[in-house]
This record gives sequence, C-alpha cells and structure tokens, in this order.
Amino acid sequence: MDIQRILWPTDFSENAVKALPLVTSLAEKYGAEIHILYVLKEYLEFGACYGGCDPQADGEEMRRWEKETAEKRLDKLCEEFLSACPLYIRHLSVGDPIKESLDLIASEGIDMVIMANKSQEDHYDFSALADRVLDSNELPVVLVPV
Repeated sequence: MDIQRILWPTDFSENAVKALPLVTSLAEKYGAEIHILYVLKEYLEFGACYGGCDPQADGEEMRRWEKETAEKRLDKLCEEFLSACPLYIRHLSVGDPIKESLDLIASEGIDMVIMANKSQEDHYDFSALADRVLDSNELPVVLVPV
C-alpha cells in the first residue's frame, strides 16, 4: 500500500487528538504528508436587531474571530504533536464538514483518512464522515476508538 497523503479531520477535541499517534506513526513510516482539516461553522446572517448593531458587520466579526482562534489552535496543535512529521498541511474551510472533507479528499488526492470515532462538536460528526468517505471513495478509513 502506497500512502502519500493522510487526512486527519479535527474538531480540536481530546477525542480527535487521540488519533494523532497513529497519524504521525504512519506519516513517518511512509514519508506521507499529513493534511489537517478543521471546518468552521457556517453562521447564518442575523435578522433584525435593536440598538446600534449592524447584523452584517457583527456576523463578519464573529467569523473573523473564529478563524483567528482556529489558526491559533492549529499552530499550538502542530507545535505540540506534529513537530517530528516532515510535512503537514493545514486546511481551514467553512461549511458542512462532510462536504468539505470529501472535497479535500478529491482535490488533494488523499490516500487514507484517520480520525477518532467520536467527535465532541455538534457540527462535526466523525462517524457520519467515515460512512460518507467509505460510500464515495475506495480509500481506507481508520477510526481510532475513544
């Protein structure tokens, strides 16, 4: 089996981190890239508000803050757990985690997906993602029990 690109979807939870020893071990063994994916929540525009608020500006500020926070968390995670890996590539996207994961698998030519079997964020269902990957691709999916 030739593994050049491994996808590790994360919600930054303790559960997700439990998959990292296997991710890093296989990346080192095969000299593979690690593609880290975090999908930001898609916030709908706010409706009417009272007082001196601007719904569009407030929504943009919330998205900017979440993106900056995610970048900092990725930095910390990569420093703590991935310093020994030769190549890791960070991906941030917005929307449905399953769709974004499948799009990344196709665009980056991912060879394997490794993730925890349970997520801790409501919008990121790892088991549903595993089912969809297996239904739409012929690549191995490894679920690490947590």
